[in-house]
Amino acid sequence: MAVEDRHDSGVAHAAPKGSHGDTAPSGAAPLAGLSLSALPRPQQAYAAPDYAPRPPAATYAALDLGTNNCRLLIARPAQHGFRVVDAFSRIVRLGEGLAASGRLNEAAMDRAVEALKICQVKMVQRGVTRARLVTTEACRAATNGLEFVRRVAREAELELEIVDQRTEASLAVSGCAALADPAAEGVIVFDIGGGSTEIIWMGGRNEARDPAARIKEWASLPIGVVTVAERYGGFEVGRELFERMVEDCAQALEPFVKKAAGARGARNFHLLGTSGTVTTVAGIHLDLPRYDRRVVDGLWMRQEDICSVIDRLIDMDYAARAANACIGRERADLVLAGCAIFEAIRRAFPSDRVRIADRGLREGILLRMMHEDRAWWRRRPA
Repeated sequence: MAVEDRHDSGVAHAAPKGSHGDTAPSGAAPLAGLSLSALPRPQQAYAAPDYAPRPPAATYAALDLGTNNCRLLIARPAQHGFRVVDAFSRIVRLGEGLAASGRLNEAAMDRAVEALKICQVKMVQRGVTRARLVTTEACRAATNGLEFVRRVAREAELELEIVDQRTEASLAVSGCAALADPAAEGVIVFDIGGGSTEIIWMGGRNEARDPAARIKEWASLPIGVVTVAERYGGFEVGRELFERMVEDCAQALEPFVKKAAGARGARNFHLLGTSGTVTTVAGIHLDLPRYDRRVVDGLWMRQEDICSVIDRLIDMDYAARAANACIGRERADLVLAGCAIFEAIRRAFPSDRVRIADRGLREGILLRMMHEDRAWWRRRPA
Protein backbone atom coordinates (compact mmCIF):
# COMPACT_ATOMS: atom_id res chain seq x y z
CA MET A 1 0.00 0.00 0.00
CA ALA A 2 1.91 3.03 -1.22
CA VAL A 3 1.37 6.32 0.53
CA GLU A 4 2.53 9.69 -0.76
CA ASP A 5 1.50 12.24 1.83
CA ARG A 6 3.45 15.31 2.94
CA HIS A 7 2.50 18.02 5.43
CA ASP A 8 3.88 21.46 6.15
CA SER A 9 4.01 20.84 9.90
CA GLY A 10 7.28 19.02 9.44
CA VAL A 11 6.25 15.38 9.19
CA ALA A 12 4.21 13.17 6.94
CA HIS A 13 2.12 10.24 7.97
CA ALA A 14 0.87 6.78 7.23
CA ALA A 15 -2.42 5.47 5.98
CA PRO A 16 -5.49 5.37 8.24
CA LYS A 17 -5.43 3.06 11.20
CA GLY A 18 -6.89 -0.27 10.26
CA SER A 19 -5.38 -0.23 6.76
CA HIS A 20 -3.40 -3.41 6.46
CA GLY A 21 -1.98 -4.01 3.04
CA ASP A 22 -1.77 -7.61 4.18
CA THR A 23 -0.77 -9.24 0.91
CA ALA A 24 2.99 -9.58 0.49
CA PRO A 25 4.86 -10.95 -2.52
CA SER A 26 6.75 -14.17 -1.98
CA GLY A 27 10.40 -14.75 -2.65
CA ALA A 28 11.75 -11.49 -1.21
CA ALA A 29 15.41 -11.40 -0.29
CA PRO A 30 16.41 -11.28 3.39
CA LEU A 31 16.75 -7.79 4.83
CA ALA A 32 20.48 -7.21 5.01
CA GLY A 33 22.42 -4.36 6.58
CA LEU A 34 19.75 -3.31 9.06
CA SER A 35 21.23 -4.57 12.31
CA LEU A 36 20.25 -2.00 14.90
CA SER A 37 23.07 -3.03 17.20
CA ALA A 38 25.49 -1.40 14.74
CA LEU A 39 23.62 1.90 14.58
CA PRO A 40 24.50 4.85 16.83
CA ARG A 41 21.87 6.02 19.27
CA PRO A 42 20.02 9.11 18.02
CA GLN A 43 20.46 12.06 20.35
CA GLN A 44 17.99 14.66 19.15
CA ALA A 45 15.02 15.23 16.91
CA TYR A 46 14.58 18.01 14.40
CA ALA A 47 11.95 18.64 11.77
CA ALA A 48 13.49 21.04 9.26
CA PRO A 49 10.90 23.12 7.36
CA ASP A 50 13.60 25.57 6.20
CA TYR A 51 15.85 22.83 4.89
CA ALA A 52 15.87 20.82 1.70
CA PRO A 53 16.74 17.11 1.46
CA ARG A 54 20.28 16.18 0.54
CA PRO A 55 20.33 14.37 -2.80
CA PRO A 56 20.24 11.47 -3.22
CA ALA A 57 17.80 10.83 -0.38
CA ALA A 58 18.15 7.64 1.66
CA THR A 59 15.13 5.54 2.58
CA TYR A 60 14.29 5.12 6.25
CA ALA A 61 11.98 2.79 8.15
CA ALA A 62 10.47 3.06 11.62
CA LEU A 63 8.59 0.18 13.17
CA ASP A 64 6.61 0.22 16.41
CA LEU A 65 5.47 -3.15 17.76
CA GLY A 66 3.23 -2.33 20.67
CA THR A 67 0.97 -4.29 22.97
CA ASN A 68 -1.89 -4.02 20.48
CA ASN A 69 -0.57 -2.89 17.08
CA CYS A 70 2.28 -3.50 14.69
CA ARG A 71 2.96 -0.36 12.63
CA LEU A 72 5.56 0.42 10.01
CA LEU A 73 6.40 3.70 8.30
CA ILE A 74 8.86 4.00 5.40
CA ALA A 75 9.89 7.49 4.31
CA ARG A 76 12.43 9.62 2.47
CA PRO A 77 13.62 13.11 3.46
CA ALA A 78 11.69 15.92 1.82
CA GLN A 79 11.54 19.69 1.98
CA HIS A 80 9.07 19.72 4.86
CA GLY A 81 10.52 16.91 6.94
CA PHE A 82 9.87 13.67 5.07
CA ARG A 83 7.62 12.00 2.54
CA VAL A 84 5.99 8.68 3.41
CA VAL A 85 6.37 6.12 0.63
CA ASP A 86 4.86 3.06 2.31
CA ALA A 87 3.07 2.10 5.51
CA PHE A 88 1.59 -0.89 7.25
CA SER A 89 -0.64 -1.34 10.27
CA ARG A 90 -2.13 -4.47 11.78
CA ILE A 91 -3.73 -5.21 15.13
CA VAL A 92 -1.84 -8.20 16.56
CA ARG A 93 -2.64 -7.98 20.30
CA LEU A 94 0.83 -9.12 21.30
CA GLY A 95 0.01 -8.39 24.95
CA GLU A 96 -3.16 -10.47 25.04
CA GLY A 97 -3.37 -12.18 28.43
CA LEU A 98 -0.02 -10.76 29.53
CA ALA A 99 -1.38 -9.08 32.67
CA ALA A 100 -2.65 -12.40 34.00
CA SER A 101 0.20 -14.70 32.99
CA GLY A 102 3.24 -12.42 32.83
CA ARG A 103 4.16 -14.04 29.50
CA LEU A 104 3.49 -13.52 25.80
CA ASN A 105 1.29 -16.37 24.62
CA GLU A 106 2.03 -18.45 21.54
CA ALA A 107 -0.96 -17.29 19.48
CA ALA A 108 -0.13 -13.63 20.11
CA MET A 109 3.52 -14.16 19.15
CA ASP A 110 2.46 -16.01 16.00
CA ARG A 111 0.26 -13.07 14.95
CA ALA A 112 3.06 -10.59 15.58
CA VAL A 113 5.67 -12.62 13.68
CA GLU A 114 3.38 -12.90 10.64
CA ALA A 115 2.85 -9.12 10.63
CA LEU A 116 6.58 -8.53 11.00
CA LYS A 117 7.31 -10.76 8.02
CA ILE A 118 5.13 -8.46 5.90
CA CYS A 119 7.05 -5.46 7.25
CA GLN A 120 10.34 -7.13 6.32
CA VAL A 121 9.17 -7.65 2.73
CA LYS A 122 8.04 -4.05 2.45
CA MET A 123 11.38 -2.79 3.71
CA VAL A 124 13.26 -4.88 1.17
CA GLN A 125 10.99 -3.80 -1.68
CA ARG A 126 11.40 -0.11 -0.80
CA GLY A 127 15.17 -0.34 -0.55
CA VAL A 128 15.38 0.76 3.09
CA THR A 129 18.91 1.86 3.95
CA ARG A 130 18.45 2.60 7.63
CA ALA A 131 15.86 1.46 10.15
CA ARG A 132 14.97 1.49 13.80
CA LEU A 133 12.57 -1.23 14.88
CA VAL A 134 11.25 -0.87 18.42
CA THR A 135 8.97 -2.81 20.70
CA THR A 136 7.52 -1.41 23.87
CA GLU A 137 5.53 -2.38 26.96
CA ALA A 138 4.54 -5.95 26.08
CA CYS A 139 8.14 -7.05 25.59
CA ARG A 140 9.35 -4.93 28.50
CA ALA A 141 6.91 -6.61 30.88
CA ALA A 142 6.90 -10.20 29.61
CA THR A 143 9.24 -12.72 31.16
CA ASN A 144 9.72 -14.20 27.68
CA GLY A 145 10.14 -10.84 25.93
CA LEU A 146 13.78 -11.45 24.99
CA GLU A 147 12.93 -14.95 23.82
CA PHE A 148 10.32 -13.43 21.48
CA VAL A 149 12.83 -10.90 20.14
CA ARG A 150 15.21 -13.74 19.30
CA ARG A 151 12.39 -15.59 17.54
CA VAL A 152 11.66 -12.50 15.43
CA ALA A 153 15.33 -12.34 14.41
CA ARG A 154 15.21 -15.98 13.28
CA GLU A 155 11.84 -16.07 11.55
CA ALA A 156 11.25 -12.52 10.31
CA GLU A 157 14.92 -11.54 9.93
CA LEU A 158 14.37 -8.31 11.85
CA GLU A 159 16.20 -7.12 14.97
CA LEU A 160 13.81 -5.57 17.46
CA GLU A 161 14.97 -3.14 20.12
CA ILE A 162 13.11 -3.20 23.43
CA VAL A 163 13.07 0.50 24.30
CA ASP A 164 12.81 1.76 27.84
CA GLN A 165 9.96 3.93 29.03
CA ARG A 166 11.91 7.20 28.92
CA THR A 167 12.94 6.58 25.31
CA GLU A 168 9.37 5.75 24.32
CA ALA A 169 8.06 8.97 25.86
CA SER A 170 10.81 11.04 24.24
CA LEU A 171 10.17 9.56 20.79
CA ALA A 172 6.44 10.17 21.09
CA VAL A 173 7.08 13.82 21.94
CA SER A 174 9.52 14.19 19.06
CA GLY A 175 6.95 12.84 16.64
CA CYS A 176 4.02 15.05 17.56
CA ALA A 177 5.48 18.20 19.17
CA ALA A 178 5.05 20.17 15.94
CA LEU A 179 1.31 20.22 16.66
CA ALA A 180 1.68 22.03 19.99
CA ASP A 181 0.35 25.58 19.98
CA PRO A 182 3.40 27.83 19.48
CA ALA A 183 1.97 30.23 22.07
CA ALA A 184 1.51 27.52 24.71
CA GLU A 185 4.04 27.59 27.54
CA GLY A 186 2.75 24.32 28.95
CA VAL A 187 1.41 21.23 27.18
CA ILE A 188 0.48 17.80 28.49
CA VAL A 189 1.27 15.22 25.81
CA PHE A 190 -0.14 11.73 26.19
CA ASP A 191 0.08 8.52 24.19
CA ILE A 192 -2.49 5.89 25.19
CA GLY A 193 -1.03 2.54 24.21
CA GLY A 194 -2.12 -1.05 24.55
CA GLY A 195 -0.15 -1.88 27.69
CA SER A 196 0.93 1.50 29.02
CA THR A 197 0.25 5.21 28.69
CA GLU A 198 3.10 7.68 28.27
CA ILE A 199 2.35 11.14 29.62
CA ILE A 200 4.68 14.13 29.39
CA TRP A 201 4.70 17.71 30.59
CA MET A 202 6.35 19.97 28.01
CA GLY A 203 7.31 23.40 29.27
CA GLY A 204 8.42 26.50 27.40
CA ARG A 205 7.41 27.53 23.91
CA ASN A 206 7.51 25.40 20.79
CA GLU A 207 10.85 26.82 19.63
CA ALA A 208 13.47 24.23 20.61
CA ARG A 209 15.11 22.23 17.83
CA ASP A 210 14.90 19.16 20.02
CA PRO A 211 11.33 18.85 21.39
CA ALA A 212 12.57 16.37 24.01
CA ALA A 213 14.51 19.25 25.59
CA ARG A 214 11.16 20.73 26.66
CA ILE A 215 10.25 17.74 28.82
CA LYS A 216 9.86 18.80 32.46
CA GLU A 217 8.20 15.65 33.82
CA TRP A 218 7.17 12.33 32.33
CA ALA A 219 5.70 9.01 33.39
CA SER A 220 4.86 5.66 31.92
CA LEU A 221 1.61 4.52 33.50
CA PRO A 222 0.78 0.79 33.77
CA ILE A 223 -2.58 1.29 32.07
CA GLY A 224 -3.41 0.79 28.40
CA VAL A 225 -6.43 -0.10 26.33
CA VAL A 226 -5.68 -3.83 26.45
CA THR A 227 -4.86 -4.01 30.16
CA VAL A 228 -7.89 -1.93 31.21
CA ALA A 229 -10.25 -3.82 28.89
CA GLU A 230 -9.01 -7.17 30.18
CA ARG A 231 -9.48 -6.02 33.77
CA TYR A 232 -13.01 -4.68 33.36
CA GLY A 233 -14.30 -6.22 30.15
CA GLY A 234 -14.86 -4.22 27.00
CA PHE A 235 -18.02 -5.66 25.55
CA GLU A 236 -20.75 -4.41 27.89
CA VAL A 237 -19.70 -1.07 29.40
CA GLY A 238 -22.39 0.99 31.10
CA ARG A 239 -21.93 4.33 32.85
CA GLU A 240 -21.28 2.82 36.28
CA LEU A 241 -18.56 0.52 34.99
CA PHE A 242 -17.07 3.33 32.90
CA GLU A 243 -16.78 5.53 36.00
CA ARG A 244 -15.02 2.72 37.87
CA MET A 245 -12.57 2.44 34.99
CA VAL A 246 -11.94 6.21 35.09
CA GLU A 247 -11.36 6.14 38.85
CA ASP A 248 -8.89 3.29 38.50
CA CYS A 249 -6.99 5.17 35.79
CA ALA A 250 -7.03 8.35 37.88
CA GLN A 251 -5.28 6.51 40.74
CA ALA A 252 -2.53 5.37 38.39
CA LEU A 253 -2.20 8.95 37.14
CA GLU A 254 -2.07 10.61 40.57
CA PRO A 255 1.73 10.57 41.17
CA PHE A 256 2.33 12.30 37.83
CA VAL A 257 -0.44 14.83 38.50
CA LYS A 258 1.36 15.93 41.66
CA LYS A 259 4.66 16.38 39.83
CA ALA A 260 3.13 18.20 36.87
CA ALA A 261 0.65 20.40 38.74
CA GLY A 262 2.41 23.52 37.46
CA ALA A 263 1.47 22.72 33.88
CA ARG A 264 -2.15 23.71 34.41
CA GLY A 265 -1.24 27.31 35.21
CA ALA A 266 0.92 27.83 32.13
CA ARG A 267 -0.08 30.41 29.57
CA ASN A 268 -2.21 28.95 26.74
CA PHE A 269 -2.06 25.48 28.30
CA HIS A 270 -3.61 22.64 26.35
CA LEU A 271 -3.60 18.85 25.92
CA LEU A 272 -2.04 17.04 22.98
CA GLY A 273 -3.10 13.44 22.47
CA THR A 274 -1.58 10.85 20.16
CA SER A 275 -3.14 7.39 20.01
CA GLY A 276 -5.85 5.35 18.39
CA THR A 277 -8.20 6.41 21.17
CA VAL A 278 -8.04 10.14 20.48
CA THR A 279 -8.07 9.76 16.70
CA THR A 280 -11.12 7.50 16.98
CA VAL A 281 -12.89 10.09 19.15
CA ALA A 282 -12.04 12.73 16.54
CA GLY A 283 -13.30 10.60 13.67
CA ILE A 284 -16.61 9.95 15.41
CA HIS A 285 -16.94 13.65 16.26
CA LEU A 286 -16.54 14.47 12.57
CA ASP A 287 -19.05 11.74 11.60
CA LEU A 288 -16.57 10.35 9.09
CA PRO A 289 -17.99 7.57 6.90
CA ARG A 290 -14.45 6.18 6.86
CA TYR A 291 -11.47 7.17 8.97
CA ASP A 292 -9.37 9.82 7.22
CA ARG A 293 -6.18 10.96 8.94
CA ARG A 294 -5.93 14.01 6.68
CA VAL A 295 -8.85 15.66 8.50
CA VAL A 296 -8.09 14.19 11.94
CA ASP A 297 -4.38 14.94 12.36
CA GLY A 298 -4.06 18.44 13.81
CA LEU A 299 -7.75 18.80 14.71
CA TRP A 300 -8.61 20.93 17.74
CA MET A 301 -11.43 19.54 19.88
CA ARG A 302 -13.37 21.25 22.66
CA GLN A 303 -14.22 19.54 25.93
CA GLU A 304 -17.94 19.49 25.18
CA ASP A 305 -17.30 17.74 21.87
CA ILE A 306 -15.19 15.05 23.55
CA CYS A 307 -17.81 14.51 26.26
CA SER A 308 -20.48 14.16 23.58
CA VAL A 309 -18.53 11.45 21.73
CA ILE A 310 -17.78 9.50 24.92
CA ASP A 311 -21.46 9.64 25.89
CA ARG A 312 -22.37 8.29 22.46
CA LEU A 313 -19.88 5.45 22.81
CA ILE A 314 -21.18 4.46 26.25
CA ASP A 315 -24.71 4.38 24.87
CA MET A 316 -23.67 2.11 21.98
CA ASP A 317 -23.69 -1.65 22.39
CA TYR A 318 -20.77 -3.75 21.20
CA ALA A 319 -22.35 -4.42 17.79
CA ALA A 320 -22.85 -0.70 17.15
CA ARG A 321 -19.26 0.07 18.08
CA ALA A 322 -17.99 -2.72 15.83
CA ALA A 323 -20.08 -1.39 12.95
CA ASN A 324 -18.70 2.13 13.28
CA ALA A 325 -16.21 2.79 10.47
CA CYS A 326 -13.85 4.68 12.80
CA ILE A 327 -13.71 1.81 15.32
CA GLY A 328 -14.18 -1.57 13.64
CA ARG A 329 -14.58 -5.04 15.08
CA GLU A 330 -10.92 -5.42 16.11
CA ARG A 331 -11.07 -2.40 18.42
CA ALA A 332 -14.71 -2.39 19.51
CA ASP A 333 -13.87 -3.98 22.88
CA LEU A 334 -10.97 -1.59 23.52
CA VAL A 335 -12.28 1.86 22.65
CA LEU A 336 -14.08 2.56 25.94
CA ALA A 337 -11.05 1.45 27.94
CA GLY A 338 -9.06 4.05 26.00
CA CYS A 339 -11.77 6.64 26.63
CA ALA A 340 -11.55 5.95 30.37
CA ILE A 341 -7.82 6.73 30.31
CA PHE A 342 -8.51 9.82 28.19
CA GLU A 343 -11.21 10.96 30.62
CA ALA A 344 -8.93 10.53 33.64
CA ILE A 345 -6.29 12.70 31.96
CA ARG A 346 -8.84 15.37 31.02
CA ARG A 347 -10.16 15.55 34.57
CA ALA A 348 -6.66 15.79 36.03
CA PHE A 349 -5.59 18.50 33.57
CA PRO A 350 -8.69 20.51 32.62
CA SER A 351 -8.33 22.39 29.35
CA ASP A 352 -10.88 23.59 26.87
CA ARG A 353 -8.60 22.60 24.00
CA VAL A 354 -7.25 19.20 22.99
CA ARG A 355 -5.08 18.84 19.89
CA ILE A 356 -5.46 15.51 18.12
CA ALA A 357 -2.35 13.92 16.59
CA ASP A 358 -2.28 11.00 14.19
CA ARG A 359 1.49 10.85 14.53
CA GLY A 360 3.88 9.93 17.29
CA LEU A 361 6.55 7.35 18.02
CA ARG A 362 7.29 6.23 14.45
CA GLU A 363 7.51 9.80 13.22
CA GLY A 364 9.83 10.64 16.10
CA ILE A 365 12.09 7.74 15.14
CA LEU A 366 12.22 8.87 11.51
CA LEU A 367 13.01 12.49 12.36
CA ARG A 368 15.77 11.50 14.75
CA MET A 369 17.48 9.21 12.26
CA MET A 370 17.26 11.80 9.48
CA HIS A 371 18.62 14.54 11.67
CA GLU A 372 21.47 12.32 12.81
CA ASP A 373 22.32 11.59 9.17
CA ARG A 374 22.08 15.30 8.27
CA ALA A 375 19.44 14.37 5.74
CA TRP A 376 18.51 18.01 5.12
CA TRP A 377 20.69 20.87 3.96
CA ARG A 378 20.07 24.56 4.44
CA ARG A 379 18.68 26.37 1.44
CA ARG A 380 20.65 29.28 0.08
CA PRO A 381 18.88 32.63 0.26
CA ALA A 382 17.21 33.62 -3.02
